[in-house]
Amino acid sequence: MSFLDLVINFAARSGFVTWFIMIWLSTYFIITFGILFGRHLYLNHWLSVEKSSLESMLMGAKNVRDDSILRKCSSVSGTSEKLLNVCKNVAEKNATSALWMLSIIASTAPFIGLFGTVVSILETFSGLGQSGSASLGVIAPAISEALVATAAGIFVAIPAYSANLFLRRKAYEVIVYVQREVDILLSANETKRDN
Repeated sequence: MSFLDLVINFAARSGFVTWFIMIWLSTYFIITFGILFGRHLYLNHWLSVEKSSLESMLMGAKNVRDDSILRKCSSVSGTSEKLLNVCKNVAEKNATSALWMLSIIASTAPFIGLFGTVVSILETFSGLGQSGSASLGVIAPAISEALVATAAGIFVAIPAYSANLFLRRKAYEVIVYVQREVDILLSANETKRDN
């Protein structure tokens, strides 16, 4: 029996709840990879901007680059520590946005799959009770088909959890560069005040 035959057989035997669970998990899977690729591209670009800005400041520039997130919070004449901290907090919020969704997907997908398995097993036993035939040859295929939902839930949770950790690390790297820029700006302000 080919993989396509197995999928067609599974689809034909599945009830409404199983279909609903599988569509729900498929949606989770698509959202996970959408967030992963979208946020990865965004954070990579932002990281290169902040890295370039920090490098130019280390080479003697008086202020951050125009495309840095700190541009609105800094000026050549001086910047307050509170304003820079507000901008850093905004940067942290922007860097970690949408990661809450990956956490929800990673934690709920296995439970959704398990719910689908339990409902499928209940339907199987209900059908077996009505038909009166309960041999291993009848029960085993029905139980194995019911376990597909649990496997799907775990299959969705693993990339969501991994993507969450990966993107959190990228966001942390961005915030580290922003913090270094804040530190340089504050030390420049202190030097101006001392002179």
